[in-house]
Amino acid sequence: MNEKLPEIINPDVMAKTSSARESWRVFGIMSEFVEATERLGAIRPAVSIFGSARTPADHAYYMLAEEIARHLSDAGFSVISGGGPGIMEAANKGAFFGKSPSVGLNIQLPHEQHANPYQDISQTFRHFFARKVMFVKFATAYVVMPGGFGTLDELMEALTLVQTGKTRRIPIILVRKAYWQGLLDWFRHTLVREEMINPEDMDLIQIIDEPRAVVDAIFKYYETRGFEPSPAEQEIQLSL
Repeated sequence: MNEKLPEIINPDVMAKTSSARESWRVFGIMSEFVEATERLGAIRPAVSIFGSARTPADHAYYMLAEEIARHLSDAGFSVISGGGPGIMEAANKGAFFGKSPSVGLNIQLPHEQHANPYQDISQTFRHFFARKVMFVKFATAYVVMPGGFGTLDELMEALTLVQTGKTRRIPIILVRKAYWQGLLDWFRHTLVREEMINPEDMDLIQIIDEPRAVVDAIFKYYETRGFEPSPAEQEIQLSL
C-alpha cells in the first residue's frame, strides 16, 4: 500500500515568500499615506472629533456631538471623524449640514465599523496607525466626546505626541465633565503625585461642555498666531 509522503517544505522558500509579502505590505502602507495626504491636503483648518461608535442617535452625547460639529463647520472648520456610527456619525452629520467639509477616516474592521452617509470626503484605511497619523496631521484641535478603548487610545496618542514634542501643541478638549472627571482626578492624584507626568502636563487638557464654548476656546488659542503651522511646526509634522 503506497502512502503519500508528507510534502517537505523548504524553509528558505518560506522565508523568501514571507519577506516578499512583508515588502508588498510596506508598499500598501505607503500608498495609504500618499493617497490620504493628497486627498486631505486642502481641508485645513480642521478639528478631529472622537467618541464612541456605540452611541445611538437619540442619546444626549450624539446630539451634543452633532451640535458641536455644526458650530465648528459654520465657523469655518472642516470636521474629521472616524467615519463610522455613533459619535463619529454625529460629528459628520453636524458638519455635513454646516458650511465646511465633513471628513470621514474610515477603518476596515470585522465588526462595529460601517461608513456613515454624512461624508463630503471619505477615506478608508486598512491600518490603524496610518489613520491615526492623519487625525493628528491635519487637526487644529481635538474634541473628545465620551467613548471606550478606541477613544481613549486616540486621546492618549494626542497627549503623548504633544507632550513629547512629536507634534505641535493644539487644544485637546474633553466634552462632558461628569464623564471625564474621574480620569483627570486619577491623572492628578496618581500620575502627577507619583511623578509619572509633570504637573504642567495637565495644562494640555481642558474640559468644556457648551458647544459654542468649544469653538470659542479654539479661536482663543489661535488668535495671536493663526491656524497655519509655523515652518518649525511643519518640520515636526513631517516626522510624525
